[in-house]
This record gives sequence, structure tokens and C-alpha cells, in this order.
Amino acid sequence: MKAKKIKVALLIGLMTLGTLANAQSVKASDEEVKKAKEWISTLELKDNAKEDRLVQVVATHLSLIKDWHNSHPATTVPAGINPLDGKPLSELHRQIIADSAMPSSIHQDLMSGLRKDLSEEQVALVLDKYTIGKVAFTMKGYQAIVPQMTAAETAEIQKLLEKAREQAVDYKSMKEISAIFEIYKTQAEQYLNNNGRNWRQMYADYTKKIKAEKAAKKQ
Repeated sequence: MKAKKIKVALLIGLMTLGTLANAQSVKASDEEVKKAKEWISTLELKDNAKEDRLVQVVATHLSLIKDWHNSHPATTVPAGINPLDGKPLSELHRQIIADSAMPSSIHQDLMSGLRKDLSEEQVALVLDKYTIGKVAFTMKGYQAIVPQMTAAETAEIQKLLEKAREQAVDYKSMKEISAIFEIYKTQAEQYLNNNGRNWRQMYADYTKKIKAEKAAKKQ
């Protein structure tokens, strides 16, 4: 029994060492390091050691998602239908499925690495860099479309958009990132519909208003 425990301990130790060795072997490209440095520099941390750690965390994550994306093209997912609507899976859908199979440890390492040295507000700023500020941009759109948006509505939609942002950072292309946000935007619109709003009507009214404003400017 004791011998078995020792073997199990050794096996776990070897697996851990293998994981660490694999993480340390990741070599980010100059472009990825440059991007990571630019993003981290905007935080103005004034702490070289902390900045170096964060650059390594972000550059490693960028490298790993690129490698996974490049080695798992859409063609690795068989053509089929979307079970939600019965329509054929698009190439984008298949690529998202392939990329979503990336080991969760890659995302966890990014988030734990950021949170080790940053506040939640600073972590959000880094995630905004990955997603080109889509949370604030999308929220601004909702505030323009939804009349007299309440604090409760704002908080719920903000929460959904922040979930979208954190999930989207693990995808390589902007098309994929936008598609991830669409998932949560649909949830936001369902939330509004379930709480006394009519999303389709509000959107139609907003579109009509914008067209009228453009027409007035041309006169």
C-alpha cells in the first residue's frame, strides 16, 4: 500500500514537472511581446518587476491561443448543423468550436497571472485591450437604444458584457470575438424582453430616429 502511494506521488510529481516545463518552453514572438508591453505600459505601474511578469503572462497567453488556433482549423470540426436553428454550421461556427476546445488551464493561467499583480479594475483594462473596448462600446449602444435605462438593467447588461469579454480573450480573430459577444448580447436582449421591454420595438424606434436625424441634416 505504501509503495502504491509513493508511485502515485511520483506520477503526480512528474506530471506537474511536465506541465511546468511545457509552460516554460512557450516562446512568444517579438510581435506578441511588443503587444503585451504596449498593453501593460498603459497601466503606468511604475514597477519594472511587476511589468515584466505581466508582459510574460500576456505574451505567453497570446502565443498559446495563436498556436492552438493555427493547429486547430475549422476543418477539424466536421460539417453539420447548428442544433439551435437547424442551419449548416458556418466556417466561423466551426472555428469557434475548434478554438473553444483549448485547455481551460490556458485561460486560468492568464487570469491568475493578471490577478497576482493587478486589481480587478486593472485586470478589466487589460481584457479591454484584447477586445478593443467592446464592453463600453456595446453598453453605449444599449443606453442609446433603451429609453431611460434603469440601474438594474444597466448592472445586468454590464455583467453579461463582462462575461463576454473574459470569454472572448481566448479567441484569435475579431470575427470570433464579436461572435462571442453576440451570445451575451442575445442574453441581454432576452433579459430586457423578460422584464417588460420589447427589444425589437426599441431597436426599430431607434433606427427610425437615426434615419430621421440623418435626413434632417441633409436638408
